[in-house]
Amino acid sequence: MKAELVNLAVKARENAYAPYSGFHVGAALLADNGKVYTGCNIENASYGAAICAERTAVAKAVSDGAKKIMAIAIASDSLSETMPCGICRQVLSEFCTPDMPLYLSDRNGRFSDYTFDEILPHAFTKSDLARIQSK
Repeated sequence: MKAELVNLAVKARENAYAPYSGFHVGAALLADNGKVYTGCNIENASYGAAICAERTAVAKAVSDGAKKIMAIAIASDSLSETMPCGICRQVLSEFCTPDMPLYLSDRNGRFSDYTFDEILPHAFTKSDLARIQSK
């Protein structure tokens, strides 16, 4: 499944709309419903309106009824693997467990394995909100 997700992320990267940065990213995630959802980054002349590949895939999965991400692969056109940005890490934290696997790939499909907790230890989650609300 690792290699399949990475290959799908590499393929999704081809659809990226990145006329401003020239940085193309694709993502493929396995959801709790057994389906794989892909996404690519989509830039906009108003930079704040851009959306990353990871969040595109998450939005597709959640809008299709998925509630949990089981694994995700991310591929860029870089010579080395690319970590998700901070916003994507926070969005992913809403739908995954600390031990969820991430497969981060370079442009040639060579990848490394991580767990979510390795890339965002001490994530801010709904349990943090519960502590605030109980006061």
